[in-house]
Amino acid sequence: MNSTSVPATAARTFVEDKDRAKAVAVSRRRRQMAVNVFIRIVSLITVLILWEVLGAKIDQTLFSTPSKIAVAGVKMIASGELWAYLAPSLMVLLIGLSIAVVVGVLIGVLLARFRILDLALGVYITFLYSIPSVALVPLIVLWAGFDTTAKVIILFMFAFFPMTINTYQGVKNVDPKLLEVGRSFRCSERQLWANIILPGALPFIITGLRLAIGRGLIGMVLADLYTAISGIGYLIVRTASTYEVDKMFVPIVTLGLLGVGITAAVRFFEMRVAPWTKTGQQD
Repeated sequence: MNSTSVPATAARTFVEDKDRAKAVAVSRRRRQMAVNVFIRIVSLITVLILWEVLGAKIDQTLFSTPSKIAVAGVKMIASGELWAYLAPSLMVLLIGLSIAVVVGVLIGVLLARFRILDLALGVYITFLYSIPSVALVPLIVLWAGFDTTAKVIILFMFAFFPMTINTYQGVKNVDPKLLEVGRSFRCSERQLWANIILPGALPFIITGLRLAIGRGLIGMVLADLYTAISGIGYLIVRTASTYEVDKMFVPIVTLGLLGVGITAAVRFFEMRVAPWTKTGQQD
């Protein structure tokens, strides 16, 4: 046998084993995804059946069943009523959440990296976060009125603190030894941020974003309830006051589906930009 054929054979065997292991891993991942989807579908069907059976036994002026909610939802979508109330709320959510994410991440990073700012301003963040956000809503409405501006401020207030606190904790949680290694290799401040600090803090920032989305939805509905002029919160109040329970559940279910959809989008984003995180490694 030629002496040069031995390394070539070994290299070919290594490549084949690597491809085989990759194929097995992909197959295992697909099976796990199929199992996960099956479990979720079975769970959803079970919940809907129980809801339908038990809900039919409750006074229909106080409760409703999935079948009636679905019928009411189709009618509201076909007539455009649902979108007419949902669109203003989505605009408020987009504006308020975007501002909260940008400002929250910026302030969290500044407080974490500059000790003077942390000592000077950190106590105010804690003070404001300790105050129940609901208690400040009437004051915001009094200052900003009943228009879109007040709703954006209310939503910003709800979503700002999770972003700031989680960003702060993420930057603080970066291993100091990694920073020492980076400095020992003469990394610039920009390189430290790009390669060590932000990748290390990103899981915390994503977690803060998830919390901000949930709290932002709460703030969005609460703003509609206080202003009682437009938005999906006003639709809930209006249908409840007229005892249209099946129609009342439509915007409630829509909010739940909206939260699930946005959270799934955030998970997908995290898997793409941060595959090294625990969520990014999940299927």
